[in-house]
Amino acid sequence: MAITITEAAAQRARSFLEQRGKGVGIRLGVKTTGCSGLAYVMEFVDEVDDTDTIIEDKGVNIVIDGKSLVYLDGTEIDFVKEGLNEGFEFRNPNAKGECGCGESFNV
Repeated sequence: MAITITEAAAQRARSFLEQRGKGVGIRLGVKTTGCSGLAYVMEFVDEVDDTDTIIEDKGVNIVIDGKSLVYLDGTEIDFVKEGLNEGFEFRNPNAKGECGCGESFNV
């Protein structure tokens, strides 16, 4: 199982964690929602659960719950800026399609 993070995303995640002043990493998961069925969820992690998998890449701990891992295997997390918009982007080889607004995906 592999989840990777680009240098741009790692810098942004480290910056968020430093500004926050606490946390062991970022949690990446999926939830059921949207037109296509699944959406990415990203949040700070203060405590790791026994069922979590921790992947360290470029100095960032990426924490994934067991249920989400199967949908996220092989995903690359990037941080992109386009004009006035910026945010994390997920390149997921398991995604078979996305909704028109880009908020959700299906596998």
